[in-house]
Amino acid sequence: MATDNRINFWRRNAKVPGRYPKDTKPKFNNIKTKKASSFHEFARSTNDAWDIDDEEDEEFLGTFNPAVSIPPGLHTTSSTQNQQHQAGDTESAVSHRTAPPRTDSPNLQDVQEEDTECKQVNGKVVKSSSDAHLNTSSVRSTLQKQQSLPVRPIIPLVARISDQNASGAPPMTVREKSRLDKFRQLLASSSTDLEELRKHSWSGIPREVRPITWRLLSGYLPANKERRELVLKRKREEYFRFIEQYYHSRTDEHYKDTYRQIHIDIPRTNPLIPLFQQPAVQEVFERILFIWAIRHPASGYVQGINDLVTPFFVVFLSEFVTEDMENFDVAALPLETQRNIEADSFWCMSKLLDGIQDNYTFAQPGIQNKVKALEELVSRIDEDIHNHFKRYEVEYLQFAFRWMNNLLMRELPLRCTIRLWDTYQAEAEGFSHFHLYVCAAFLIKWRKEILSMVDFQGLLMLLQNLPTIHWGNEEVGLLLAEAYRLKYMFADAPSHYKR
Repeated sequence: MATDNRINFWRRNAKVPGRYPKDTKPKFNNIKTKKASSFHEFARSTNDAWDIDDEEDEEFLGTFNPAVSIPPGLHTTSSTQNQQHQAGDTESAVSHRTAPPRTDSPNLQDVQEEDTECKQVNGKVVKSSSDAHLNTSSVRSTLQKQQSLPVRPIIPLVARISDQNASGAPPMTVREKSRLDKFRQLLASSSTDLEELRKHSWSGIPREVRPITWRLLSGYLPANKERRELVLKRKREEYFRFIEQYYHSRTDEHYKDTYRQIHIDIPRTNPLIPLFQQPAVQEVFERILFIWAIRHPASGYVQGINDLVTPFFVVFLSEFVTEDMENFDVAALPLETQRNIEADSFWCMSKLLDGIQDNYTFAQPGIQNKVKALEELVSRIDEDIHNHFKRYEVEYLQFAFRWMNNLLMRELPLRCTIRLWDTYQAEAEGFSHFHLYVCAAFLIKWRKEILSMVDFQGLLMLLQNLPTIHWGNEEVGLLLAEAYRLKYMFADAPSHYKR
């Protein structure tokens, strides 16, 4: 009877991801689309938003100085001009994507007059009326875009669990206070019960105790409370010995290509968040990624690993920053604090990658197997979606490769990734195995939108630009609940996957 009730609950609950009533399936015409001969042909004809052009290559070569060494303390020299340029682009992008619609929009005549006055004050000369017309058209386009944005609250980068809902930021409830007390009780014991800690962490870790909980669940810290300070001191010193021993070799012929790729990828890491455009933060990431790469020659540095540093960095930074983390100046922290955050991020990222390193070895066999497993799983979960992809010649590798390579970090806001990783670290083989079911649940969440797309390019554009910008704790919780259900209903599906 209990089992029947649980099954009926999932069937009745319309909010569960992947549930779309059969009688309301979208109708679509049998349109004959132009077939793509191969994914590589499609990729060659499509511009990548992350492509780097010759100018960026020249800029890197012009600003990279092999003779630069680490000054006393922590920081290395970087191109401040380049960082300022990127920060400017970032601010523009952030304002475009997150600004709420204006209710006091001026009319175009007032805008044109104000624009003319600004030009006179700044000493700029309009050569012809066409210049003013172009400016007016630009303003009109901007206003239209702003007015088309949905009215949704801006959610902070990191917040308490109760603050991560897209519906707002309610105060901590009695239940959440009780959970926080339980965490503190577990953490204060002389030997933390890790199984009990995982059990409580599955549904989310309170912000106040997340840093220490992540260190424990990742295996970076021991359960024995008396040994923790000693282990932290030893591991942090060991990391900075690696810096002294290896970081100067980034200019060597053998490693310069690795360092160059890291240097290029760092500004692409969360480009819409000002925190990650700070030179001090980018230098931390460069050191972490370079040291990891040379200590793991089987894989070396692979694009995508740079994303995996950010959740750890943000969580460990949250111990010292309570508000406006997106714009916090990391360089203002004491040097010892900066060093501790950097070392802890390195070791926890290393622990994560130890479990999924086959994702990044030659030919990335781990990702290839996981994408095949996802295809097999979806074919059993939702045959309509699977056949829809086949009909329009969409290969799972074309969209799911990034889901596996970046652990959905490019698909979800960072605050959602942090909440997701609470569960991954609580779940047995969370990053290597449970992630498969999260990807399946995530795909089926967009069932209606997928089935309404009736061409190859439209499907790929949808799958690579899913609208999750306003997701919060509630949406991630539903996603994880559906993934948990799928795991226990279809655990035997990817027989070749779990080894």
